[in-house]
Amino acid sequence: MSTAVSLSDRVLTLLNALRPAPQAVNARERLRVVLGAGLGLLLAGLLSRAAMGSGLPWLVAPLGASAVLVFGVPASPLAQPWAVVGGNTVSALVGIACVAWLPLPPAGVAAVAVALAIGSMFLLRCLHPPGGAASLLMVLTSTHDWHFAAQPVALNSLLLVLAGMAYNSLTGRRYPHAQHAPQAAPPAAGATVAPPRFGDAELDAVLARYNQVLDVPRDDLADLLHEAEMLSYRNRLGGLRCADIMSTPVITVEFGTPLAEAWALLQQHSIKALPVVDRVQRIVGIVTRADFMRAAEGQQREGLAGRLQTLLRPSPTTHSTKPEVVGQIMSRQVRVASAERPIAELVPLFSATGHHHIPIVGEQARLVGILTQSDLVKALSHGP
Repeated sequence: MSTAVSLSDRVLTLLNALRPAPQAVNARERLRVVLGAGLGLLLAGLLSRAAMGSGLPWLVAPLGASAVLVFGVPASPLAQPWAVVGGNTVSALVGIACVAWLPLPPAGVAAVAVALAIGSMFLLRCLHPPGGAASLLMVLTSTHDWHFAAQPVALNSLLLVLAGMAYNSLTGRRYPHAQHAPQAAPPAAGATVAPPRFGDAELDAVLARYNQVLDVPRDDLADLLHEAEMLSYRNRLGGLRCADIMSTPVITVEFGTPLAEAWALLQQHSIKALPVVDRVQRIVGIVTRADFMRAAEGQQREGLAGRLQTLLRPSPTTHSTKPEVVGQIMSRQVRVASAERPIAELVPLFSATGHHHIPIVGEQARLVGILTQSDLVKALSHGP
């Protein structure tokens, strides 16, 4: 009985594995692909026939498969111009060479031709699935003429690529689609940009371990992962804003606050940073324990405790060579967030940069609260 149940489970598992996944493509995109493939093949066929006349085949069958890639998945590495033109042409040359030089039965020639075509496409970085069909076509038709690789195969492929460039651009699809890591655009002045949770090195390492041909361009894959991550945060945090979970009131200091007083506040409240504000509660900087440590390094005393004591001790004279007030050691570049900003947008900021606190500003950029890692962890654990 248990054996029968186990066999049934295996069959169901196999059937589920064979079931095609749903396609998240709407009717408009499907129509775009259908029209593009039709128009691309029509253009390639008409121009090829005009250039070659009616004496030779003016359109090769693998071009139909190439059209699926160029217009259906224009971002795919397998659909890029060099992959289409190079993959089809090189594969056709391999097929013709095998027909001319291999003393094997047809089935053997076909197998070797397709295998060598795939290896050649890997070597020349132009892997293109229809290339295998182009090589096989040469064998099945016993093509010996080397010019066939240029006309019609290369000509067909080039015309299809040109049609794909025009059509995809007109219909809002980037083609060619660069396959290298794009340079990040500089953020707009004053904008707060959350850094990614992972960088190029991490993504490259994962792709190297995956060690398979991936039919998704690298930059699109990174964007999809980042968007999925942000959506996950939004779903878990709901509509929470910074104002909903920030800590208030905020312990602050001013530019002229003595260092000893600011250090005492950090110690008393067991916090790591103090926002520095002006008289109307606008942020002018932030002072952290790390700022105190850096400033203490320049003091002429042995041991960190001794240097810190020297830094905190007020100078008895009117002029001093060491810092005396907060404004002299604070960090002026402060990352802040609006009280209405969704919490989900700040999660990557805390996790990727080591931020422990972000001042929250309201109307007229005045300080209204502070968001800490503890506030964020509490929100994530309780959800919306």
